[in-house]
Amino acid sequence: MPYQHKSVAEQPIALPVNKVVCIGRNYLDHIQEMNSVVSEAPLLFMKPKSAMCDMTMPLAIPTDKGACHNELEVAVLLENSLKNASEPEVADAIWGIGLGLDLTLRDVQASLKKQGQPWERAKAFDNSAPLSSFVPLAEFDNLDNLRFSLKINGEVRQQGHTALMLHKIIPLIAHMSTVFSLDAGDVILTGTPKGVGPLNDGDTVAVSLDAFFSLQTKVIV
Repeated sequence: MPYQHKSVAEQPIALPVNKVVCIGRNYLDHIQEMNSVVSEAPLLFMKPKSAMCDMTMPLAIPTDKGACHNELEVAVLLENSLKNASEPEVADAIWGIGLGLDLTLRDVQASLKKQGQPWERAKAFDNSAPLSSFVPLAEFDNLDNLRFSLKINGEVRQQGHTALMLHKIIPLIAHMSTVFSLDAGDVILTGTPKGVGPLNDGDTVAVSLDAFFSLQTKVIV
């Protein structure tokens, strides 16, 4: 079934499905666990609309390209287009907030890094951006004070807090809009904290966003 943005009430959101815009290295603890360095400017990359899928459905991961890692991130759904936007314009353009997995073929990414090549082969494959439903923006008091977590087979693997982002959500999206146009129906993935690791066939994956929602899914190969 084709992917469609949904609200937490499980109602379709009348927005197109466009691209996913991502930031890498936005949490210091993840930078350290990957032996990376802090980027001078936000490290941006994209996933096509074919990457988006429903996180409540089983997560189908590739089996022939090495390890596929979890990277849980706060996801932002835009309802208006943005170009060279101010921070108030960004806030007005947000439909809501959810969670997304930036599934990453880690062995492929490591090889690409060694060759100085872009990451798309590791990051932009079909179904590499499973997304939750979205909570309307009006439900949130402060986007810089959101906690989220991921458990694998009942054990906590990732815990994040948006207060620890190097580039906070609203300024980050404003910066993105100076690099390329953002469109209604785009999803912004805002970076992952430490705790990335391999997913395996049969793993149970549970995610939560503060008290707003939690969901569970399973990995299949």
